[in-house]
Amino acid sequence: MNILITGGSGFLGLALGKRLMAQGHTLTVLTRHAANTLAKLEGSITTLDSLAQITPADHFDAVINLAGEAIFASRWTPARKQLLRDSRIDLTGQLVSAIERMAVKPEVLISGSAIGVYGNGGDTLLTEQSAFRQGDFSQQLCADWEAEALAAENLGVRVCRVRTGLVLAADGGLLQRMLPAFRLGMGGRLGNGKQWMSWIHRDDWLAMVERMLTDRTLSGAYNATAPYPVTNSEFTHTLASTLNRPALLPVSAWLLEKMLGEMSLLVLGSQRVLPERWQANGFGFAYPSLQEALAACLTGH
Repeated sequence: MNILITGGSGFLGLALGKRLMAQGHTLTVLTRHAANTLAKLEGSITTLDSLAQITPADHFDAVINLAGEAIFASRWTPARKQLLRDSRIDLTGQLVSAIERMAVKPEVLISGSAIGVYGNGGDTLLTEQSAFRQGDFSQQLCADWEAEALAAENLGVRVCRVRTGLVLAADGGLLQRMLPAFRLGMGGRLGNGKQWMSWIHRDDWLAMVERMLTDRTLSGAYNATAPYPVTNSEFTHTLASTLNRPALLPVSAWLLEKMLGEMSLLVLGSQRVLPERWQANGFGFAYPSLQEALAACLTGH
């Protein structure tokens, strides 16, 4: 397949690019870091620095939209919030416009989202059919992002929305931030630890995207999470146990709110999410349990 990827230099985009190239697909990557992306993908790809470069003659079998500034990179000032919105919503609008220009439309648009779209759900089990709890910035960000992508359906394109949970892998993401403290025995629960964390091993996330590329019966929203979400207390205990270290230093909700401001919702909010549509589809998880997933990550898989 000839595939266009936006956000191809990120934590998920690079891993996906490597996997697709290994399978013989042809890639065009929208990235602001062309040299770095070319070096890391170690193959023959085409890079774009603007969607305006796409012409009516360009044709892609599939488009995968993963672009977006890192949500947890810095405090949510008004300027940062606008950047987060522009890098997702505005860019997705530009992407749909580029698809509209193409004489031959792609068969599928796979567009990123996050389980934050459900809002703070407490202990409620959340599936793809659950209503959104409107109110906080990250929830509205995800909802608007998805709405922008759905416009491609009016062009006859199959649209899949990937509502991604906390992605676990050996070389980045959540674990990269957590491991230094936990290896020293200085990790611990966040707040009261009762908030739910819905996670997924990156290999399972990649397999989901592959399925969306090839299975034309798939469309709509899919939760990219493992089938067994855990509380923050259980997550931190399992990580410490896997490392054979204690988890001695819980961090109070008050301190997190002081340090992170509104962004503290990302770590204190609760989403107990089930991948109901994947389970109904018979998707086989390589890492269904957190212990299996962490063990694999810590051995470099």
